[in-house]
Amino acid sequence: MTNKPKYKCIIIDDEPIAIKVIQEHLEKFENIECIKGFTKAIDAIEILNKEKIDLLFLDINMPGISGIEFLKSLINSPKVIFTTAYREFAIDAFELNAVDYLVKPISFERFLKAINKFFSQAQSNQKTENIEIQEKDYIVLKADKKNYKIRYSDILFIESLDNYIKVHTSDYSIICYEKLSGIEKELPISEFIRIHRSYIINLAKVGVFTSAYVEIGDRKFTIGRNYKDEVLKRLS
Repeated sequence: MTNKPKYKCIIIDDEPIAIKVIQEHLEKFENIECIKGFTKAIDAIEILNKEKIDLLFLDINMPGISGIEFLKSLINSPKVIFTTAYREFAIDAFELNAVDYLVKPISFERFLKAINKFFSQAQSNQKTENIEIQEKDYIVLKADKKNYKIRYSDILFIESLDNYIKVHTSDYSIICYEKLSGIEKELPISEFIRIHRSYIINLAKVGVFTSAYVEIGDRKFTIGRNYKDEVLKRLS
């Protein structure tokens, strides 16, 4: 069980009862963590920008902005399973590469089929990403109209600056127009870990750590509450 990947998801639906049904279905899956349910799509933007969300359950017919319009507005969207009472939007949904399209009321049997589709796609993507990462030991980042080829082993840590990131290496730092969640997907998970909503660190550079913080050189970084268990497990 402990070797299973852990996936994070959120739910966006203007009906609280619909959110509760999905949450109850999700409780049967140990390796899916439901972070939060939102009744307004706009309220979910912050967590989508700051957290690595793997799966989004998204209603379509909502006040203000439809689920399809909301998905189109996202720069780096997670995998999406649409949940709706209307069948007629299915073609639009699958054109956006949705994992599945669930029509309410959602039975657990149908829900399970959608989750299995997500697992299959997520595992396939992870294998592809691992192969690509193993073939190189560097990342290319754009800053100041230049391309910087940075070896993973030279990166100390990366911090979030709203819509930008600051990459700190052994010799210099650069600022790039990128989300922390975006750069996290490009780094090898065997070498890097997110310890806080604002920081990713190179595990090999940690000199001192406690249950509350890690130290890299003369910098001390607080371990976020939501990341503590995984960080301490990896460091230990």
